[in-house]
Amino acid sequence: MKTADQLAQYVLPTYARSPITLVRGEGTRVWDEDGGVYLDFCTGIAVCSIGHCHPRMVAAITGQAGRLIHCSNLYGIEPQAKLARTIVEDHVRLPGKVFFGNSGAEANDGLIKTARRFGHRRPQADGSPRFEVLTFSQSFHGRTLGSMAATAQTKIQEGFDPLLPGFRYLPFNDPDALRPAIRPETAAILLEPVQGEGGIHPAGAGFLHTIVELCRAHDLLLLFDEIQCGFGRCGESMAWRTIAPDIQPDGISWAKGLGGGVPIGAFWVSDRAIDADGTALSSLMGPGSHASTFGGNPLVCAAALAVLDEIAGQDLAANARHQNSRIRASISAWKLPAVLEVRGPGLLLGVALDPAALQVPAGRTPALAVTDECRKRGLLVVPAGPQTVRLLPPLNVTCQDVDEALAILHDAITSLSA
Repeated sequence: MKTADQLAQYVLPTYARSPITLVRGEGTRVWDEDGGVYLDFCTGIAVCSIGHCHPRMVAAITGQAGRLIHCSNLYGIEPQAKLARTIVEDHVRLPGKVFFGNSGAEANDGLIKTARRFGHRRPQADGSPRFEVLTFSQSFHGRTLGSMAATAQTKIQEGFDPLLPGFRYLPFNDPDALRPAIRPETAAILLEPVQGEGGIHPAGAGFLHTIVELCRAHDLLLLFDEIQCGFGRCGESMAWRTIAPDIQPDGISWAKGLGGGVPIGAFWVSDRAIDADGTALSSLMGPGSHASTFGGNPLVCAAALAVLDEIAGQDLAANARHQNSRIRASISAWKLPAVLEVRGPGLLLGVALDPAALQVPAGRTPALAVTDECRKRGLLVVPAGPQTVRLLPPLNVTCQDVDEALAILHDAITSLSA
């Protein structure tokens, strides 16, 4: 029985899968079960930061697997301690503490719980706890009940009501809409510095500074979701620094590229004092407040350490910036009517398409149609909404691979052009 048939018979149909089954990967290439080879500019949706089966990561996993794969968080875990120190000291570069889970949705749930705990410690004037988290249109924060409720996209919420209360959605990049929106029950503001699933939309520097101003004025937490955009993907270790490097958030969530392919998520909480007694924000999440059986186990932490060491040691964030410039220049030179613009920093790029300039098969969005044509030609890309195609190659992608991918993308768009 073919893999596709087994999936159809035994796996819940929660994914609209592409008609290929991948069985092997190396660097920027993947192979399907029929022997087809593809240049991978999807990378598990911004997951395989240093490519497929990187020798450094493989050595870290196999070495750790021979020593200790899993133990409970009731005991100390050496790779977890090293990974937390690396994240705090080398990447966030602000005092704070990290919790490890298994996914981005879990990481965002942890930030939401931190905001709720903060709202109890810093209540409203009448003593009732603050609980509300403000998020923004086109956002995506996950598919657990908590992270789904935080996501301002009705299409992923349909059929799952009643949603977890305590969230309100505002227009993205609109300071004037945000200022009057703060209420007594508001405890935090959560946003992606660069929206991924929503179409690759970076926050403006002025918008972020307005958020900081409001957080200070109203005693709110500033929480960044860097699950897709963090750890070098946008050309800096932390994505918010590509927009407003002077900002100091209170919490950050990650997953995807942190593990390079192993299931790991994490969130960081600042050590800053939240009251006159010097209570650290990070101290609010004490014993019993949060837990994960598999989060931060030795195997995934060893793998993530290898990924972060490779990103930092080879300065792959700089390569992300370099390739961004090359990609933008190439696509601009095409002068294709079907391409409206290229959005996003580093190697979190969205190619926005003009539906009026494309002949799209019935039942397919422009982004899906271009994705299909790219796959047929040996390039894997992924949509970001109905009219944007994402380019998410490994951070160590070469100029040769970028040029090959762009040639395929150009051919795919041209084949659909009206």
